[in-house]
Amino acid sequence: MEERHFGPVWFIPGHNSGKYPYCHSLYIEGPGILIDPSSDRDRLKQLKQNQGVRSVWLSHWHEDHFMHLDLFDDVPLWMSAADAQPLSSIDNFLDAYGIEEDFRELSKVFFKEQFRFRPRKPDRFLKNGEVIKFDSLSIEVIHTPGHTPGHLTFFFKESEVLYMGDYDLSSFGPWYGDVYSDIEEIRKSVTRLQSIPAKIWLTAHEKGIFEDFPDDIWHNYLDVIDKREQKLLDFLENPRSIDEIAHAWIVYGKPREPESFYLFGEKGIMQKHLARLAVGGKIGLKNDKYFKL
Repeated sequence: MEERHFGPVWFIPGHNSGKYPYCHSLYIEGPGILIDPSSDRDRLKQLKQNQGVRSVWLSHWHEDHFMHLDLFDDVPLWMSAADAQPLSSIDNFLDAYGIEEDFRELSKVFFKEQFRFRPRKPDRFLKNGEVIKFDSLSIEVIHTPGHTPGHLTFFFKESEVLYMGDYDLSSFGPWYGDVYSDIEEIRKSVTRLQSIPAKIWLTAHEKGIFEDFPDDIWHNYLDVIDKREQKLLDFLENPRSIDEIAHAWIVYGKPREPESFYLFGEKGIMQKHLARLAVGGKIGLKNDKYFKL
């Protein structure tokens, strides 16, 4: 992928098309804002040295958005208050993911070594609806919870560019495996994003740049949620434990490495669907096995 500039909004592509564990970053020329520093480490170093980075903004707290934050220990960090707690310590970070005790020590090594996790305290909290102005540049902060409680998106008004973070419109669909991820909030946030009068839509992963209104893509993206739920319901024609459900790979389609990490994601997302199906009276639980009613 190539770097693209939309006025002062610079799209910095991540390695491997911004697929996990990378993401695309934004650099905002003028105020020197860097958003989601997990793209290309060498390019981010160049930006800091040549253009200057005066603040780093995070769309949310996930590791694939702060991998290179260590390059900017001396730069103020801005993000939402609702997503600040996980970054305050490695234990708070693991708690937000809901990582169980027998997996915690391995997880600490994983996040510290691969993603350079270091505790950070934000210097400023970004708030929903505020418009931050820098000379001829206006940035509207939009709270879009669901993926995480404090997930933020940014609308650059003069350039009519909307950065949607992890509402990435990928064929994979939304990710909601955290303790506090919420499927219905995701639906509401996507509906809100559809109403923003943008002409360019940027995302943190995969395709990254949409220059035409992504009409059917919005629908297909959300439709993944319903398809996952139907596959799960079909799988529960026979009673299944949560481990059996996770190993069915309904979300990821097939095993991935490290398997324990992706099984954790499978389990987290499937638990959200199990809770929804139970509330709807569609499944039951007996002897630690779920079954279709």
